[in-house]
Amino acid sequence: MARIVVLDYGSGNLRSAERALERVGADVTVTSDFDAATEADGLVVPGVGAFAACMQGLHAVRGPQIIGRRLAGGRPVLGICVGMQVMFERGVEFDEDTEGCGEWPGTVERIQADVLPHMGWNTVRMPEESTLFAGMDADTRFYFVHSFGVRRWTLEPSHAIAPPKVTWTHHGEDVVAAVENGPLSATQFHPEKSGDAGAAVLENWLRSVTG
Repeated sequence: MARIVVLDYGSGNLRSAERALERVGADVTVTSDFDAATEADGLVVPGVGAFAACMQGLHAVRGPQIIGRRLAGGRPVLGICVGMQVMFERGVEFDEDTEGCGEWPGTVERIQADVLPHMGWNTVRMPEESTLFAGMDADTRFYFVHSFGVRRWTLEPSHAIAPPKVTWTHHGEDVVAAVENGPLSATQFHPEKSGDAGAAVLENWLRSVTG
């Protein structure tokens, strides 16, 4: 059974993520402990709220160092919602420009849409040979709650650990819905709130963790 740590840094649906991962067979610990988070088979970084507040919480538990150390060793990390957003270089919310973890180039910014937040069930455009979405139909829907996102993808395959697989959704404009890039994966939607579809994403990720 895979040992998964859900990183507790004061943000995110920790218990919902814990229950969702247990549902698909993971041995889950919710903790901010540096060594436990670094050494677990898989690390999940959730996130809810403002980009700046999430980064402040991450720094308080040395989250960027944990994430960086794991990725340097090829150890899986999964970001969820703002936990995906903080993997990028920076976030701009209401004129507040905050440095992210910098694992991917790009900026998190306000989505250009008539109705915000983007709240509800949406389909996504899955890339070929996706691990996260393996076995899923194109009309599968996932649950989103966000007003900010990544509107442009700037990372070229030649600059990545492995060619990144980028999944898109549409709300007013195209927005990144998920990224798979070597040991680092992330979703803008909430798999823990997406019913059986979200459980399938977590199960696929967990299967990749256990090899």
